[in-house]
Amino acid sequence: MESKKLIVIGGGAAGFFCALTAARMNPDLQVTIVEKSNKLLSKVKVSGGGRCNVTHACFEIPEMIRNYPRGANFLKKAFHQFFTADIIEWFKKRGVNLKTESDGRMFPTTDSSQTIIDCLLREANQLGVTIILNTDVKKIIVTNKSFNLECSRSAADFDLRSSDFICIATGGYPKSTMFDWLRQLGHSIEEPVPSLFTFNTPSHSITQLMGVSVPSARVKILNTKLEQQGPVLITHWGLSGPAILKLSAWGARELAGKNWEFGIKVGWLTEFDEDSLRDRFQSLRGELASQKIYSKNSFGLPQRLWEFLLNESEIKREFNWADLPAKLQNKMINNLLNYDMQIKGKTTFKEEFVTAGGIKLSEIDANTMMSKKIPNLFFAGEVMDVDGVTGGFNFQHAWTSGFIAGKSIAITLGYA
Repeated sequence: MESKKLIVIGGGAAGFFCALTAARMNPDLQVTIVEKSNKLLSKVKVSGGGRCNVTHACFEIPEMIRNYPRGANFLKKAFHQFFTADIIEWFKKRGVNLKTESDGRMFPTTDSSQTIIDCLLREANQLGVTIILNTDVKKIIVTNKSFNLECSRSAADFDLRSSDFICIATGGYPKSTMFDWLRQLGHSIEEPVPSLFTFNTPSHSITQLMGVSVPSARVKILNTKLEQQGPVLITHWGLSGPAILKLSAWGARELAGKNWEFGIKVGWLTEFDEDSLRDRFQSLRGELASQKIYSKNSFGLPQRLWEFLLNESEIKREFNWADLPAKLQNKMINNLLNYDMQIKGKTTFKEEFVTAGGIKLSEIDANTMMSKKIPNLFFAGEVMDVDGVTGGFNFQHAWTSGFIAGKSIAITLGYA
């Protein structure tokens, strides 16, 4: 009997994991990965500053799904099949150990994404997975028993003319029109908008503090319910860091509707409210009466930020604590707890582009990753309307959905 064929469209983490799982569970299956660029696993390469944030050290599904602004209920079902402990064990069995950092992110112990890439490529080679680069699939034609592909290169040259199974793992698309070839299959698309981006503050003087970070700040977007607390980094274009990136993910659609122009309030001292901070200022006026306010920062803030906020509060360098006028003290307290900024625009977070949007989840079976519209058509990864905050959550979705798709194909053929 002629071997069945699986073509995986997309050579990223989700595509690879689908291909590897299907090939391992069904050695007779002919598996091919088709990648439109000349690079495989490009997001794996750049993730985590080149170290690859493989997953997050979270082992309870209810806790894990709180990190997905879109797709949490879908993943609640999927994670029961393949979860964080499973991917850790998968790599361990192949000689790649992961370590957990203080914020829960998990990396290979080598601190190199190439370790993950080499492992996946080695596995593909051992399982006989064919990899074809520089080939863009333009159209999928559904026939009675198979799929025919139209590609940017001659499909006949690579035996891509037909396939029994297709898994689409192309990643997210920034523009709605880029999903048109999937709309032609009868699938609906949640309109894509950027997620995981930093906040731009053009011409704001705070950008002079680029490189300054605050371990715990509270950032609230005005006229919304969006608020996050965590590390904030000041950059040459505005604000970044985990608190900002989480806000951008949770507010992806709302902020796109504002054309990324909105006001925020930043609380630089999260351990104080207004009353307790006022009390602390009164104590300092007595304890440090003769000392210069500029030279004595008693709140653990970076000195450059402290001096910047004093300047913003019109407090002169020659002022001692005892000399601080009440009006200026009130202004400084407000700047420490509710510093106003106007955001105008966004910047993609490094090369880790993530979109909110994609194939509507109501059209995909979370237990198999198969299309509810077209039998034997599967999806994996960010092409679906699932996205997580930064910290390894998007990769865990990629591994999980890829595994389930690959396993489902093997089961369909009577394996696994």
